[in-house]
Amino acid sequence: MRILLDTHLLLWSLSQPSKISAPARRQIDVAEVYASAASIWEISIKSALGRLNANPYEVLAGIEPAGFSLLPVSGEHAAKVTELPLLHKDPFDRMLVAQALVEPMILLTNDEVLRGYGSFVSVS
Repeated sequence: MRILLDTHLLLWSLSQPSKISAPARRQIDVAEVYASAASIWEISIKSALGRLNANPYEVLAGIEPAGFSLLPVSGEHAAKVTELPLLHKDPFDRMLVAQALVEPMILLTNDEVLRGYGSFVSVS
């Protein structure tokens, strides 16, 4: 199974694993896990705006040691966003949904709204 972590779960995995539910932790432990470049972009923007206390370089550096792979954003991922219903307005979350659809993989998130995109979204 291949899993794409949403930005919250990526941050929690690297710095506060106790915030991750036991079922989500079990999924992460047995899967091939990816973190999106879109999450690094989101962290960079929110950190620069003072809305998030996280260093994007440290998060990026922590991906591989955590056993995760970095998923780049492709043109196909970006184009797929146009096909998504407007269930969620956050552009970063919409990109993660598009990436999970294109690759395909399970999007692991704590955002209930994303569940509306389909069965490939697993809410922890």
